[in-house]
Amino acid sequence: MKNLLLLVVILSVISCAPKKIPADLLVKNATIYTVNENFDTANAFVVKDGKILEIGIKPELELKYAIAETYDAKGKTIVPGLIDAHAHLFNLGAMLQHVDLVGTTSYDEVLSRVVAFQKEKNRDYIIGRGWDQNDWDVKEFPTKKELDSLFPDTPVALGRVDGHALLANTKALELAGITAETKMEGGEVVLENGAPSGIVIDSPMELLWNTFPEMTSETASEALLAAEKICLENGLTTVNDAGLDRMTIELIDSLQQAGDMSLRVYAMVSNTPENLDYYLNNGIVKTERLNVRSVKVYGDGALGSRGAAMRAPYSDKDGHFGAMITNADSLAFLAEKIAAAGFQMNTHAIGDSANISVLRAYKKALTGKTDARWKVEHAQIVSPSDFDYFSNNIIPSVQPTHATSDMYWAEDRVGAERIKGAYAYKTLLDKAGIVVLGTDFPVEQVNPMYTFYAAVARKDLQQYPENGFRKEEALSREEALKGMTIWAAYSNFEENEKGSIEAGKFADFTILNQDIMTIAEDSIPKVKVIATFVNGALVYSKE
Repeated sequence: MKNLLLLVVILSVISCAPKKIPADLLVKNATIYTVNENFDTANAFVVKDGKILEIGIKPELELKYAIAETYDAKGKTIVPGLIDAHAHLFNLGAMLQHVDLVGTTSYDEVLSRVVAFQKEKNRDYIIGRGWDQNDWDVKEFPTKKELDSLFPDTPVALGRVDGHALLANTKALELAGITAETKMEGGEVVLENGAPSGIVIDSPMELLWNTFPEMTSETASEALLAAEKICLENGLTTVNDAGLDRMTIELIDSLQQAGDMSLRVYAMVSNTPENLDYYLNNGIVKTERLNVRSVKVYGDGALGSRGAAMRAPYSDKDGHFGAMITNADSLAFLAEKIAAAGFQMNTHAIGDSANISVLRAYKKALTGKTDARWKVEHAQIVSPSDFDYFSNNIIPSVQPTHATSDMYWAEDRVGAERIKGAYAYKTLLDKAGIVVLGTDFPVEQVNPMYTFYAAVARKDLQQYPENGFRKEEALSREEALKGMTIWAAYSNFEENEKGSIEAGKFADFTILNQDIMTIAEDSIPKVKVIATFVNGALVYSKE
């Protein structure tokens, strides 16, 4: 009788106990930076159907939920899935199929890499990218002379690291129809002794691009997936691709829909008549992994190739102002058209002349609008009087490693006064209220830890300069992390679905082997990604 009574009591207790809620994943034993409104930390959270269900303490969550799978972070640091707010995903993948010239220290090294590549690949058209004459002892543009000697019958086109200049041999120039008489607004064909030197800057580069062999759908898919792999290994869960055509956007969508591509993509539509006609008329495209609601416009060129449009001549080249790729009237026309369609406008602006032209066009087109979130991509050199244009409607989208890559020669280009408005991330933040961070890869390296370090330390990977480059423009660690997560998500109109670890948002998160918020500053670049999760699924693991 006593045993029977005990059994009744046990069954009664069990029946009264709350039923556990099913959940897919428990992540525990972590230092979790939620990046919510209060920048709270936690040590565990639960995931269900690809979204965060609850953040809390491990024992409580284990009691409340019936967990299908557990991930023990073993004391590591977790941050929201990192967002690269300005990059070129497709270009990164394409570059992996071409000659890699990044890091070359001389033109001779460039030539050696091209020769070795062609010996292995035997291509009908040799394409490469990544050289930077500012890294060479001889800091002048190279010429086509040596390429003509090595490859008299094979076209060669080698892109500068910033994508705003090409070195082409005679065969490539002939295919493109480029001569000494070729003139295009927004760029130039550099001449030497009255003939093309081989250097083509900005707008006329399109003539060369049009002669490149077309990528098949299969090779384009391979390029995208190869680039995605690198991104996931670096803890990125969303990439803003700054300029894609319709075909590539639709290919990304098909890969995502088929389950072949996990990475989320914020696709900026390249500013071509065909692209604008299609997307502005058909409207925003939004899935859980793809967002197409912005247009990428080029205001000017790059500082390294002296293509950035300046109000006064370059300090290291008399009488040279750079050039607008899209002039002020065209910017104003585009801004009105894009605003009328309800799309976001994201414009590349490097020089102070380009920045004020873009800012004026934005201000006029956005009159009466309160939540446009238009972006100035780079906002690299801004006149002090023009910072006041930035607001919640106009967001600066910057790349901190550009500052630490350019710092060795930037002041020579623009002079001691103009450099005061250059790479001014803290000033931009103070004016706009947010600043979003990216890399511009493959111009810079993909690694977001380098972005974080350059933002807060303002140093290169050799810890130079000792006190940081224009350290007064550094961001705090909290600001930098927000710029790579919640502020980036906000700039994409996605702050309600990603950018922080909060209930109801996608379970996108990145696990790091060290705590980037507390470790010694110069240790930040050495931080490694342990794992990357998208939608609660493990998409990369180092272990």
